[in-house]
Amino acid sequence: MAFNQFDRNNLPPDWKKFISGYRYILWGILGIILLWMMFFQVRPEEVGVITRFGKYVRTEEAGLHLKFPVLERLYKVAVERQQKEEFGFRTTATGIKSQYTKSGTSDESLMLTGDLNLADVEWVVQYRIDDAYKFLFKVREPVATMRDISEACMRQVVGDRTVNEVLTVGRAEISVSVQEVIQRLCEEYSLGIKIEQVVLQDVNPPDLVKDAFNAVTQAQQEKETLI
Repeated sequence: MAFNQFDRNNLPPDWKKFISGYRYILWGILGIILLWMMFFQVRPEEVGVITRFGKYVRTEEAGLHLKFPVLERLYKVAVERQQKEEFGFRTTATGIKSQYTKSGTSDESLMLTGDLNLADVEWVVQYRIDDAYKFLFKVREPVATMRDISEACMRQVVGDRTVNEVLTVGRAEISVSVQEVIQRLCEEYSLGIKIEQVVLQDVNPPDLVKDAFNAVTQAQQEKETLI
């Protein structure tokens, strides 16, 4: 069976115009896509980090900018936004009355004090990203690393104090000391993170020994009253 070859001259005039112009249409669509990929906007709280073939080339501040499509990749990093990490508890719902849970957090909150007592410590680390390049490229998981550093520092500082200091008069000093040590280690490891504040939320005896601890505290108060 023979098939007639496609003959462009046998097409209707309208079809000929469409076929002759489809190339221009395709080039126009491709040009629009390339222009769309060239322009990008960085919001006021962010910086844009540009890499070319995976290598860092520049950092762009807030505003409208250009980049080479396909060749360059954009990473947006929120450097002005304050973020937080919670230890010993997790926020499950925010609002007028926030809800919290301690499920699965006992390993990070139970600590041994300097006088060999247990304390259940809950705290929050507030931080922001102050060096987008270091945050993206120096350490594989900077936030997870910062969490490990924070937990280790809190255990170290709590382990140098008595349980009474941890529960009462030493809370402010502990927060300041932990913040300083975390910041020093973040700079040493080039995490690109600035620690804004460390806040001790709740510090209590563990539930298993809370009754015994309260009994000891009450006995001490009665002793002081008698004296």
